[in-house]
Amino acid sequence: MMDLKRAGKIIGEFTERRLVVLGDLMLDEFIWGEVRRISPEAPVPVVEVRRETLNLGGAGNVVSNLRALGARAVPVGLVGADEAAARIRERFQAIDAEIDGLIADPARPTTRKTRIVAHSQQMVRADREDRSPVSREVEDRALDAVTRHLAKADGLIISDYDKGLLTPRLLAGAIRAAREAGKPVTLDPKIRNFSSYREVDLITPNQLEAERASGIEIVDQDSLISAARTIRQMLDCRNVLITRGEHGMALLEESDHLTNIPTVAREVYDVTGAGDTVIAALTLALTSGASLPDAAIIANHAAGVVVAKIGTATVSTAELIATLSDLDG
Repeated sequence: MMDLKRAGKIIGEFTERRLVVLGDLMLDEFIWGEVRRISPEAPVPVVEVRRETLNLGGAGNVVSNLRALGARAVPVGLVGADEAAARIRERFQAIDAEIDGLIADPARPTTRKTRIVAHSQQMVRADREDRSPVSREVEDRALDAVTRHLAKADGLIISDYDKGLLTPRLLAGAIRAAREAGKPVTLDPKIRNFSSYREVDLITPNQLEAERASGIEIVDQDSLISAARTIRQMLDCRNVLITRGEHGMALLEESDHLTNIPTVAREVYDVTGAGDTVIAALTLALTSGASLPDAAIIANHAAGVVVAKIGTATVSTAELIATLSDLDG
């Protein structure tokens, strides 16, 4: 097992890393308030708004997590020509992320999710988006951006939120470009595009996605291993990490060795964006010299920090080291 000294050495390398993040960008809007009465117009609560916040969501939250952990990050994704796109650019600039990989398509809205939260409870969510596949021109521009930035990067993260950008053609081209450049590829999937995630170094489905993709219900250790093996075989990928909520994570390596990693989350308030934190911390650790099991342990601890926060959240290096301190306990 990894000790705190080893973990600290790996985390110390984070500031030297530079990663390209290809995926669906979105703006997460949170409207915070209180409920004191029911509407006289309909049997619904009236939320008295106290404040509003805007955060980078989707692949943007992966970038936020990378920056919070000290790494350089280059987002490649799609926005519209609207106010939400301007807010996304502003927030990337605020965290010193490069923005020349952002592709504007005036024909599509920027994906925007609006959540109304009262007393730490999400009441409703409203989505503004176009999930249809992007045009060939957008595919070409995205692939060009990925290829250009990979030359100076340590790896590629693909973050799929099923919003239309990651077409089979773009996925195949981006993965091929990374492999030709000798850069590792990690991927956070969605079911619709699952068959297109071929030949990546590591894929991180949650348990439901793993069950649906493999056709195997995970009820015990044997079915867990069978599901992970099926995914690895169908995608010709090297390693599979299944995130399992309160059951932690399960890592099946290329060698066929399975590592079960119990959850370290003490309090779970909101799982929004936890997968973004996992893929960011995991990839950073891998490109900083960690073994796969050690990288998964670091990612597991990072996720344990963010699920204790409300809303789209990130984890800092100080928070990560603090939660890893129990490795020597």
